[in-house]
Amino acid sequence: MKYWLSALALGFFGFILWVIYLANTGQQSIFFQFIAGIPYGDKLGHFGLFGTLTLVANLALSCRYWRIGRVKILRGTLLVSLFALLEEGSQSFLPNRTLDWQDLLADAVGIILFSFVAMKMYAWMSRR
Repeated sequence: MKYWLSALALGFFGFILWVIYLANTGQQSIFFQFIAGIPYGDKLGHFGLFGTLTLVANLALSCRYWRIGRVKILRGTLLVSLFALLEEGSQSFLPNRTLDWQDLLADAVGIILFSFVAMKMYAWMSRR
């Protein structure tokens, strides 16, 4: 099961890299056209993409965590958060992209919510 989850996490990460490449190079795709037709589609996309990546990353890492003082931080959550910050920050250096705090907020909400979902799913999967 763990290998399947790891492959899923890496595959989904590759999908997000492809989406970022398309956006960074200004290429249009059916995916972007579909998202543009949905109210708040861009924000929902950020929420869903980074939330799902957080979910599969944490499950692939068996919800292991690092302890910083009294706080436990899931490894997958921290890694996806750093990736999201780097990706959003890099947009300020690209001519056809803009740094948007609302995108970053949507990323953060997805990451936080799906971290809790991952913990619940992992606890459920561990009991089976």
